[in-house]
Amino acid sequence: MAKQTSINLRKSVIYSIFVRNFTEEGTFKAVVSELDRIKDLGTDIVWFLPIYPIGEKSRKGEDGSPYAIKDYRSVDPHYGTMEDFEELIEEIHKRGMKVMIDIVYNHTSPDSILANEHPDWFYKTAEGHFGNRVGDWSDIVDLDYKHPDLWNYQIETLEQWVKRGVDGFRCDVAPLVPIEFWLQAREAVEEINSEVIWLSESVHPGFIRELRSKDMIALSDSEIYQAFDMTYDYDVHDHFELYIEGKIDIEAYIERLKVQDYTYPWNYVKMRNLENHDHLRIRHRIPKDSELMQWTAFTFMQKGSSLIYNGQEVLAEMTPSLFDRDPIDWESGHDISEFLAKLAHVQKEFVPLDGLYSLEADNKTNTVTLNYKNAQQTFYGVFNLKDSEGLIDFPVADGEYTNLITDEKVTITDGKLDIANTPLALLVNNY
Repeated sequence: MAKQTSINLRKSVIYSIFVRNFTEEGTFKAVVSELDRIKDLGTDIVWFLPIYPIGEKSRKGEDGSPYAIKDYRSVDPHYGTMEDFEELIEEIHKRGMKVMIDIVYNHTSPDSILANEHPDWFYKTAEGHFGNRVGDWSDIVDLDYKHPDLWNYQIETLEQWVKRGVDGFRCDVAPLVPIEFWLQAREAVEEINSEVIWLSESVHPGFIRELRSKDMIALSDSEIYQAFDMTYDYDVHDHFELYIEGKIDIEAYIERLKVQDYTYPWNYVKMRNLENHDHLRIRHRIPKDSELMQWTAFTFMQKGSSLIYNGQEVLAEMTPSLFDRDPIDWESGHDISEFLAKLAHVQKEFVPLDGLYSLEADNKTNTVTLNYKNAQQTFYGVFNLKDSEGLIDFPVADGEYTNLITDEKVTITDGKLDIANTPLALLVNNY
């Protein structure tokens, strides 16, 4: 893993914005008025989905995918000017937050500047045409990292964005790009700013196996951690979906989660999330409010950073289109901003960064108990994921404790806890 990765990133909250759909205006300037609200959620990092001009050739939808990029070094004129974006960066920094932008280095739009000026930098089909190696990505063409000049261009692009004040990069399908490139890129960027944050969109295990079967580059999380600070939790996402669909029990899902803690380097950081721009809103998967609040709390309290995808704070049900203008409906949902802010506070203030981390599940009640134990204290989290009723064994002394999430009193009697319909977080002294 990147040796300089700070485990303090486990306490970070990332807020993801798709500028086109974030406001009715769909501009950089319109984001500014929302920054105080975003900060109040506990946000540390504002991540912007791609902000670049979008290609027109083979475009999906009327407005096109932001991941079919025409020019890595400019901004989409529909969003505003480069000066507008730099002012937005400044406003974010004023509020003590950092700026992360999407980097999409596996591919460009078919009519990109690079495709026109450097066609030799691209993958070609057996017939000698531009193409891509993932069939349903029909609006893009793949780059070919066999060309050193491409490496130089891409690294210079990263350096330009850092000089403009960008603090981090979320790198789209980073496992499809050579690890040697990412290591070189990180080294070059650190000459300008050694604190730049690197987040990899790591990929599902099945996707890795499929790509490798085609002799394509497909880096595992363990490989990608050499250059990156954070990865997605797609290594366990399939098991999450299987549990939600009733195909496996909670113990099977939790056993999969446990594997992370002894597979990856000691300072690994996972970006935990219930929804993002590639998935349906979590409201579609977990429609019941009480269960969704339990899952949200569990996501925040796990070892890793936490992602809020714009609109999640009002439990928006509509999944915004990536291909057409489709503003978020901020009015029809249920505002849980205060709840998210409380979770962020508990995670930052009370969850230890060191010590033993453990997870246990109970199939009878569909309850998960999480704890972090160091020499002084143990932090406990209890999450009732299916609105069950009853008692569970709870390994603390009998007495009255305060739930850090709700500030309500909780009583332990005869070593038993009455599981509630609200998530529980306790901090207990070990003496």
